Formats: sequence, C-alpha cells, structure tokens
Amino acid sequence: MRTTLLVYIVVIKGVMTSNNNIFLSNNYSEPKPCLNYCDDYFPQTGYPLKSRILDVMLKTPMYQFEKTTPNIFASFKDNYELPKEFKGPLKEYDFIVVGAGSAGSVLASRLSEGKQVSVLLLEAGQGEAILTGVPILAPMLQRTNYVWPYLMEYQPGVCMGMENGRCFWPRGKAVGGTSVVNYMIYTRGFKEDWDRIAAKGNYGWSYDDVIPYYIKSERAKLRGLNKSPWHGKDGELSVEDVPFRSKLSKAFMDAAKLLGQRQVDYNSPDSFGSSYIQATISKGIRASSARAFLHNNKKRKNLHILTNSRVTRIIIDPYTKTAIGVEFQREGKMYNITAKKEVILSAGPIESPHLLMLSGIGPREHLQSMGINVIQDLRVGETLYDHISFPALAFTLNATRLTLVERKLATLDNVVQYTQYGDGPMSSLAGVETIGYIKTELSDEPGDYPDIELLGSCASLASDEGDVVARGIRIADWLYNDVYRPIENVESFTILFMLLHPKSKGHLKLKSKNPFEQPNLYGNYLTHPKDVATMIAAIRYILRLVDTPPYQKYGATLHTKKFPNCMSYQFNSDAYWECAIRTVTSTLHHQIATCKMGPPQDPEAVVDPELRVYGIKKLRVIDSGVIPQTIVAHTNAPAIMIGEKGADLIKRTWGLL
Repeated sequence: MRTTLLVYIVVIKGVMTSNNNIFLSNNYSEPKPCLNYCDDYFPQTGYPLKSRILDVMLKTPMYQFEKTTPNIFASFKDNYELPKEFKGPLKEYDFIVVGAGSAGSVLASRLSEGKQVSVLLLEAGQGEAILTGVPILAPMLQRTNYVWPYLMEYQPGVCMGMENGRCFWPRGKAVGGTSVVNYMIYTRGFKEDWDRIAAKGNYGWSYDDVIPYYIKSERAKLRGLNKSPWHGKDGELSVEDVPFRSKLSKAFMDAAKLLGQRQVDYNSPDSFGSSYIQATISKGIRASSARAFLHNNKKRKNLHILTNSRVTRIIIDPYTKTAIGVEFQREGKMYNITAKKEVILSAGPIESPHLLMLSGIGPREHLQSMGINVIQDLRVGETLYDHISFPALAFTLNATRLTLVERKLATLDNVVQYTQYGDGPMSSLAGVETIGYIKTELSDEPGDYPDIELLGSCASLASDEGDVVARGIRIADWLYNDVYRPIENVESFTILFMLLHPKSKGHLKLKSKNPFEQPNLYGNYLTHPKDVATMIAAIRYILRLVDTPPYQKYGATLHTKKFPNCMSYQFNSDAYWECAIRTVTSTLHHQIATCKMGPPQDPEAVVDPELRVYGIKKLRVIDSGVIPQTIVAHTNAPAIMIGEKGADLIKRTWGLL
C-alpha cells in the first residue's frame, strides 16, 4: 500500500485535469460522472492549479487517472467484480442490500457469512481510490465524484457566506459510503442517548443493548485502553490514535483541564470530558467500512457486489404490500432483480427516504402531487436533524512549526514519511486532533449531558490558502479573500464546535419523480432561537479556553477581522457572533431521522424497532436515517453499529443465527 502510494504520487505529477459538467437528461438516464470539480458546484475562478506535490495528489480525480492511463491506474482503485463464472447478476437473491455505505457494507458482510443465503449489494458509486486512504485529504474528497454533491435549498439567514448562499451537504458515493470521505472520528454516542431512545418505545436499543455491537466490530489499539472492557480487540474495524499530534493538541487538553474538564475515554459510559480523538484508521490509513468489512469478503460466491449501479425504485406489490425486488440501472442497462426474503435500504439518510418515496411509500399528499401512486402513507422525510458547526474562528500564533501549513506540508519528505511509516502530518485528520464535551449555561438537561462538542485543531481556513477546506465547504471568494487571505502567511488554528441537540427540525421532499434528480433538502437551520444562543455560548467558551496559559504561551490571538456582511455589529457582541454563525453555517454530515424509528404509537415513525417499514412486508431500512433523535456522536460509528444489529435482526427473523 505505502510503496504503491509513493509510486502513484510520482506518476500523477503533471497529469492534466479537465472539467465536465454534470447534467440530467429528460429521459431519466444516469447522469455523467462529475469529473474534477463540476462547474455546477465548484466554480474555479481565482483558484489556479498549483504544481506542488500535495496539490497534484488532491486535485487530480481518480476517474481522470484511469481515463488517461488505464493500464497503470486500474490496480490503484478497489475493484468489485462478480465471480468469474457469472456474466451478470442473478435474477433472484435471498437478500438485496441497496447501498454499500457505513451500514450496508457490514450488513452485506454479516448476511453472507456461512454461505447460507445469497446477497446482492448494489452501490451507485465506485470502489475507493488509493488516495482516499490518506487522512489529510479528507476535506478535498468532498469535491470529487466520491460524493453526492447535495445542496440544501436556499434558506434566508444561513450559509450567507457560502457560494450562492446555499449550504453544501456532500454524502459519500462509494463502496464504503461516507466513511470513504469523512474525517474518521469514531464516536458512539453517550449512554443517555441510547437509553432515551429505548425509553420512547424502541425496544432493544438501550445502551446495554447496542454496546455489544460496537465492541463486536471494533479492533482497538488505543494508548492506555488495552484492558478497557468498553473496546473490542478482535473486530474488523480498526480504531486507533491518530499518529500525528501537534503541540496544540496538548494545549487543548491542558486548557480544558484548567477549565474543569477531565480527560476521559469518551467511548465509554464515562464520556463527559476531553480526549485525543479515536479514529477509524489503521497504521495511518483510513479504515472505511468497505475496507473493514468487504475487502476480505468480496470474493465470496454468495455475495455479489455491483458498483455504479443506481437503484431507481423498490418493486412493491401494491395489493399485498410486499417488497418483491429492485429496479436499477447499470452501464446503460436496466435490471429488475427479485429478493426471495427481503429488500434492505442502506442508502443513507437522504437516498433511502428518496427511494421510499419514489416507490410509493411516503406522505400521501406529497406523493400524489408528484404523480406517484401511494402504496403506504408514512411520514418519510418529514423529520430531519443535522449537526451544524462554525469552523470560521481563527487564532494566530507568534510561534512557528505548530500548525499544518500547506506550503510547508507539501514536501517530498512528508510524503516519504507517510508512505514508509504511516505517520507524520499526512496522517493527520486534516488538522483535527482533540475532542471535548461541554454543557453550556443554556442547557436545561440534568447531569453531565453536553450540548456542545468541541474539536481542537492545528489548522485554520487560512492554512491551505483557501484551496482545500474553505472550498470544500464552499465558502465564497468575497468572504475568504477579505477575512482569511491576510493571515495566510501567519500560523493559525481554529477550534470548531458542533451543536449537538438542535431544536430546529428540517425535512426533505421529492423535487420530481425523476430518480436521478436530487430531492429538495430543507435544513431549517437556526430557526429556533435557542440554537443560536447555544452556539454563541460555545464561542464564548472557546475564547476562554484559548485565553488560558497553555495557548497563551504560543501567543494565541483571536483574528478580529470582521466579516464584510457583519460590519454594522460591534465585534465580539452577541449580535456580531449571530451574524457570523449565519454567514458560515457548515454541516458535519450527520443528517438523521429521515426514516425515523419508533413504536407504532409514534405518528412520525417510518420503521419499527426491528427496522421494518411500517405496512410493507419484506422491507427494512438499516442506516443512520433511522436514528430517531439527536445523539452525541458523529454518525459513522452508529451507522456501523446499526448495520451489525440489523444483520442480527434479519438473521433472527429467518432462522439464520
């Protein structure tokens, strides 16, 4: 892997890139792939390609490499092919799993164990490229064809500093799903989260119920936790400490301690405090769900994995209300495949509800307005929660060699350090190093239950000269050039935060019955005043944190350049910070509850506690979209746990345990 990566980097130097716009035809055909940065989503004005090694690594898409030199690069992408004796998919399988993401990968792997049943796993994206394994490239991956480039519908008063005033919601489109493009942060949720979910009638989902599934998946190598009963040692998913730590990571931990925070294992029941991040990496390489659960199992005769396969609807008998199979398009050909036992949607919190509605399962009036025959009236997509962040604080330093500065990072020495030893700055999670949970004075929760997650880093939006992180979240040129470009030559960092329990609730709807057209996504960010107040309280806490001696010994100073659209407010006033938060309103890709799990008496529930779609036989949803309420977690680990538990639920139903 590492030797191949080094060769790969050398070969790709000088490869030319090109632009192709994504399009949607009127006959519902598969859109062309989004190569490089689609003009629809990533205008390139003002950002010329550079010649440095890291830029070449970041800005040349895998698809273009294969197109340019297919004989060289075909082996550098993970390929999934049917066994040699099969010329195409079978007409019938026991189980069809739609989506090979964080949940779908583990689900298909577990169902195909023991060879008792046949499993078809369908994925709209492709296998991972070798560069997706490099942790520091995470923000850049969100500008490639490894994501669905979703855009939230325009909402006045949020994302004002983003391109065209719209929030960007990239979701993974690959074997491995969002675990291929995320920041690899491994968090399970607090004990209170899962106990509260169970207390609302979701039997089998208490903390004591779900923790065995987290442990089953995990192969942990974490300093000081070798004997912890809360971590698995024999699972497939590698969870490790990040090999690279800057001095600012220790400053975060020391400062948090001064403000009364304990150092904890946040993936144990004693979670409230601060910690170095536990990450889904293996010896410095990204450990995606696909790498963990499919790589060693993809040649099973009873597991067929088809990439570049776009499911367009679930085939449902409208009289018996039974899922029969799926319809999907692959390489210009349409297939109808039957499932003898079950169809399982694991397409994620946007595509799973999208497919349900296209198939006649959803809010009656909405489906009828789209000209879709209603098979089951359910409130699909009517609940949507998301974790939002404010990554725009910047603190400058009077010391050097403390932060990840792109021009210093993009050296052959660092590439060699990473490819040979799996450490150095390229093993960093794009600068994110530490995590902390706080409870602001606005919280009305009892006990140590946080409303804010802090993420300490050793980089800021200016550290890469605006080419990577800022562009990855689509910050507009007018904002970046005015506020951050002046500090590109100074070392700087940020501490960002996540609003854990937003009161604002979003939703999604069909844009049309064209399966290739993205649904309308409504975040409804910051529509509840408490969300704004809690985020301002988080900023106040961060300013106190950075004002402590561990940071002040490096001369950490808040960058006080006002946002151009907030000039009428006094800097550091609550009104100013509200304006700033509404200017840079960034998702952390944790959409949930669009296929909400709940007991029969819950009018918003789409699936029951065994993840079966209400009113439809032989159909389940098994992904993070079933999580019914906000949790203290990045959703990759919970999605994997849901895949583990969902596999057992299915096996129990069919006598396969």
